[in-house]
Formats: sequence, C-alpha cells, structure tokens
Amino acid sequence: MLKFNGIPLFGNVDSLTGRLELLHNRMLESIPGIARIACALYDTDTDLLKTFINSTHQGHAIVSYEYPLSASKSLQQMSRDGSCRVIDDIATDIPPGTAHSDWLLKQGYRSSLTLPIFNGQQFMGFIFVDSRQTGVFTDAVQRDVVMFCNMITMTISNEISTVRALLATAQAARQFADLRDFETGKHLTRIAQFSRLIAKGVADQFGLSDEKVEHICLFASLHDIGKIGIPDRILLKPSRLTADERTIMREHVNKGVQIILKVLKDSQLDHLSDAQSMLNIVACHHEFLDGSGYPKGLSGDQIPVEARIVTVADIFDALTSKRPYKAPWEVPAAIEELERMAAAGKLDTFCVSALKAQLEAATQIVTRFRDTEENTPEPQGLTAEALSY
Repeated sequence: MLKFNGIPLFGNVDSLTGRLELLHNRMLESIPGIARIACALYDTDTDLLKTFINSTHQGHAIVSYEYPLSASKSLQQMSRDGSCRVIDDIATDIPPGTAHSDWLLKQGYRSSLTLPIFNGQQFMGFIFVDSRQTGVFTDAVQRDVVMFCNMITMTISNEISTVRALLATAQAARQFADLRDFETGKHLTRIAQFSRLIAKGVADQFGLSDEKVEHICLFASLHDIGKIGIPDRILLKPSRLTADERTIMREHVNKGVQIILKVLKDSQLDHLSDAQSMLNIVACHHEFLDGSGYPKGLSGDQIPVEARIVTVADIFDALTSKRPYKAPWEVPAAIEELERMAAAGKLDTFCVSALKAQLEAATQIVTRFRDTEENTPEPQGLTAEALSY
C-alpha cells in the first residue's frame, strides 16, 4: 500500500475527503495554524472552478460553489505558469463583494496560500490553504505545505487519470474498429454536464457531497463504455433495432462492467475511491424504478442514486439529440416525457424535477454541445423507452 509518512494514500480510507483530512491532521503537527485545506476542480468545458473536497477545522466549509476562472486574473496566471499565491492579510488584500470573498472574510481567515494542481502539463484546479493568523506562510512554511499538497495532488490526479484513461481506451478501440456511432465526445460531455446539474439539484435530498457530485459527473462519461463490444452492424444501424438486435445491444451493460472491473484490477486500482459509484453507473443506468429496466430488473431502492441520475441525463440526451432515425426533440417536450416516465414510476421524481429546475442551464448545454445537424425524419410515435438502448 502506498503511504506518505504513514498515511495511506489509497485504500482503508473510503474517500478523497477522508485522505485529505488525514493529511491535514498530519500537517497540523508541524504547522498548527492551518485552519482549512480545500480543493477546487476546473471544468474546461464551462470555464468553472467547482468546490470538490475540503478539510475544515475552523470555520464552515463553502460547498456547491462555482466560479469562472476567467473572472480572476491572478488565478488565470497561476493556471498558466504554475506559480503560487500568498496573501498575508486577507482582510486588507481581499475586497468584499463576491460570494467567496464574503464567505472567506466571515470565517475569520487572515492569510492563505493557493497552489495550482497539475497532472503533467494539464491544469486541473487549485488547492487553498487558510489560516486564522496573519503572515503564516513564510518561505519555510510554504516548502512544508507544498510537500503535503503534492500528496494531495497525487491522490486527485490518480483517480481522474484512471477515468480519463478508460475513456481514451474506449475511444481508441472504437477508432481501431472504425466505429462511428453517435457516442461522440460531445455526447459524453453533455451526459457529464446534465449529470452534474441533476446531482447538484438532489444533493440535499440524497446527502451528496461536492466530491460525490464531481465523481458522478466524471463517471457518467463511462456509462456506455461496453458499447465498444457491440457489433458495428447493430451499433450503426440507421433504423430502429429488431427484438434480437436489441437483446444484443443490451449486452453492452454487462460488457461495460467487465471492462471496468478488468481495467481496475489490471491497474491495481480496484480499491479506487468511489469505484463502486463508477460500477453502479455502468451497471444500472438502464434500470427503471418500477423494475421494467435491464439487465437485472432492479426496482426502487435497489437502484443507486448515481445510476438514477445518469439514467435521467442519458434519456434526456437521447431525446434532445439527433439519431439516425429521428430529429432532436425540443427541450420542453423532452422534459414532459421525463415527467411522464416519472409519473409512471420509471424515473426518480427528484432527479427529473432537479433537471427541470435548471431548464435554462440544460438548454444551454444542449445548444452549446450539439452534434452536427443533418436532415433527419421527425420522430413518429417514439417514446423515451424506445430511444434508450
């Protein structure tokens, strides 16, 4: 097991938040003034920094917060050149007026150190370290903090890199097989963005942390990874599938689970934090609450919340996107169809309501990440169940 000063980086701690808290406690042994450590991830598709994980010993954590990177010149510069930022007196140097600065001042934090997170050359986000004392981050303290933050970066990078490697493997397999199905990069982006909207909307209802929300967003892109094992003649068929073809297509769920399990085992990452959520999404995103879904016919609470979220996101995308045999539905009509399915007991009502509550944001995602349009026939009598394979 990989450890840092006796702290397990992987395994025995069931979340990144738990590992961050262990590292924070160890940091306090040599730097007692550290009140808070928090990590924010950067989303290149939306230019947003999003709260992710935190360990807060003094003050109250800020959660479910987003901020455009382009709105901060200093953070932009750090994301480009890898520099750090030290603020010795927050009350003097940080003007009030934004949700984050007002929160920061209210917590009584007086000094801070901000470090960018990189995975190789790729910028991933920031680590924020705060103290309730002024002038804490001397050169010597900075060196010690950076050492700990390198461990934090390692844990985050490892998990995100694994998921991205899985996606890259799937894409390479498709290219090698000359597959050109509708599971485009834009589709994967839309699924991730819709899933985040829904997850944030039901976070209070289901007790989802910022870490859990981001994992759902990240793992949502893997939901159909098993389709790389489906024959081209079925995957690319320009018309509705026959009953036999639909049976073969549905095997993509079990194939996807097998792929995820093998990659995690071969990479010795089967103990990856929240690996179960990843598997739940792949295995259960075609299950319906009334037991009419597949492959296992699960119902009710047997279906994990992360799978319920991705199911709604996936069907919404299927409805609002072009398919070889149909034109995209308008967003209001798609929402009505989701509500019909929720009323019939198939979809989670909270998840559908959460998406409807973010109708403007969902519409922007549909528009911004739309696939190239072609002339296609209007949908005739197709329901969401018929569209979702």
